[in-house]
Amino acid sequence: MSVEQYQKTVNSLDKEIADLEKKKAAADKKAAEEQGRAARVSISKTASPATIRSKMSEIQRHEEAARKAANESADLQKKIADKRTKRNEAYLRLQREEQNERKKESRAQERRISNLQQEYEKRIAELENAAIPVNTILESNTDTLPEYDVFISHAWEDKESFVDEFVQALRDRGVKVWYDTTQIKWGDSMRKRIDDGLRQSRFGVAILSPNYIADGKYWTKAELDGLFQLESINGKKLLPIWHNLTKKQVAEFSPIIAGKLAMSTAMFTPDEIAEELKNLLPEANSNRDDSDTDIIEALLN
Repeated sequence: MSVEQYQKTVNSLDKEIADLEKKKAAADKKAAEEQGRAARVSISKTASPATIRSKMSEIQRHEEAARKAANESADLQKKIADKRTKRNEAYLRLQREEQNERKKESRAQERRISNLQQEYEKRIAELENAAIPVNTILESNTDTLPEYDVFISHAWEDKESFVDEFVQALRDRGVKVWYDTTQIKWGDSMRKRIDDGLRQSRFGVAILSPNYIADGKYWTKAELDGLFQLESINGKKLLPIWHNLTKKQVAEFSPIIAGKLAMSTAMFTPDEIAEELKNLLPEANSNRDDSDTDIIEALLN
């Protein structure tokens, strides 16, 4: 039987017990009333034999009705006890079935996470196998430098809550940002412009949020795949930021990204995250003191 069926059985037995208890209460009440009526019948000392016989007959009727009601109450009590035993047994079976269902769901969740991890590991392996050799990339781009310091991959729903402020904080620090609101114009090919932005940026920031990892998000998935590809080819760094997201949610989406050190909007402001990113740029590296080394090395790895 399923959890729903066991629950229906328990509910049905609860209703039957309540109905029986209501009938028993009525039988107990009737027995008490009939006993009271029998006790209230009085016979005077001067009553005639006929009157005495009539009164005694009345007392017997009330006492008989009281006994009948008492017997009915006793029978109902036995039925109630039997129903309660069955109800307790059904409730124990319900609890066991609920526990089994939780175990099944837990195992299914573990399988889903394992499948996700295998899928992303397979995807990364495919990207690495399809990667162009680093020397070829370097030889074909020896005279060109990245046009942008950072490519911002995000869900448009997060612009107001974080992304716009973060991009402005980067620009205030002189960081060159590829951002769709300024780089994609009316009539442009979105795919080509995004490809150009990814290719021409030193770093890629993926702002992971419930909106970013939601089902049906084609562009965020395409951008993330592109960032993985570039990182496998020439070491460009994928820098994750968690926005309104737990580590468990990230792990379910991508165990590989969950293993990377990430900044979190729950712990740092847009300005603080922008400052950390600026410290990763070559210009900042040449001016930083040795005390920053550990932080930057951790972020790069």
